[in-house]
Amino acid sequence: MNSIQKTAKIAGGLYLAMIPLGIMGLIYIPEVILVSGDVMATISNIKENEMLFRLGIVSALLVQLVQIALVIALYKLLKPVNIFYAKLMVIFALLAVPIAMITEANFGVVLFLIHNAEQSPLLIEAFLHLHEYGVIIAQIFWGLWLFPMGYLIYKSNYIPKFIGVLLMIGCFGYFVDSFIFFLYPDFGIMFSAFLFIGEVALPLWLVFKGINVEKYQEIVAGQ
Repeated sequence: MNSIQKTAKIAGGLYLAMIPLGIMGLIYIPEVILVSGDVMATISNIKENEMLFRLGIVSALLVQLVQIALVIALYKLLKPVNIFYAKLMVIFALLAVPIAMITEANFGVVLFLIHNAEQSPLLIEAFLHLHEYGVIIAQIFWGLWLFPMGYLIYKSNYIPKFIGVLLMIGCFGYFVDSFIFFLYPDFGIMFSAFLFIGEVALPLWLVFKGINVEKYQEIVAGQ
């Protein structure tokens, strides 16, 4: 298999791996355990499902580690198109990683406080909110990195243009959701939930179709 085609397959596999990890760590487990507006019910759920709660933390951390490997593979794959936008993609993607990983420390503190004889529900609630805010801030960069990536794909000619368009549109879903959360916390609609199609289409295409190697080589030869 051509080296760059192998890189494309690896990138697709890594992106696909992020999907179940992200759903587990950032969506499913928090929704099962955290009870909005009822910290005592949340504390009870964490105590009864502590291993599940810890699994959520591990899943969320693994997403970030996979993200690092993914962005390296995508950089190699897309830098021949435009190295400036490729670097911008890497910067936005990597900025999200420390924010998201440090955010999980808030759940670690929650576990510590729950097992403390002098646990304070108010303090536990504060750290739960800190975690929520941290995820929303990281989400800004989860959106921002999609735009340069989508642009590079659109311009590449070796990955379908429609995937690039979907990714650029998806960027605004994350971006808008983050700021709506802080401005109108009770808004309730998550635009990113309807605009994630590009993030599914890209890894599936890379894994099952790969890239057009001839088009890739034409761009490399023209540099």
